[in-house]
Amino acid sequence: MANDAVLRSSLIWLAAIIVVVGINTQSFKKMMGTYLVGVLGIAGVLLPDWGYFSRDFSRWTSPVTAEERASQIAKGSESKRFKIYPIRLAIYTTVYGFALYKWWIFISK
Repeated sequence: MANDAVLRSSLIWLAAIIVVVGINTQSFKKMMGTYLVGVLGIAGVLLPDWGYFSRDFSRWTSPVTAEERASQIAKGSESKRFKIYPIRLAIYTTVYGFALYKWWIFISK
């Protein structure tokens, strides 16, 4: 990952949320549930190889060629990280929405 500061700050916010959940619920299980959902959520957003997934959807099954990798490196600081892709947005919304719903049900019991 190019920017470790984002990962670090996300983990710090997750720790703060875990402390708040622990204080409010007085449950170690709920704290660990929050930790698990948070780490998986952060990993799902920050750790994927965006150069690989930013290609056309039909090319996801083939490996990245050396020329494609070189062209991505040559582009350098051009940020396509937050470019909106409809399929990716639909998948992320569905998965994270379901996970957040299940987490909320678990925490509010």
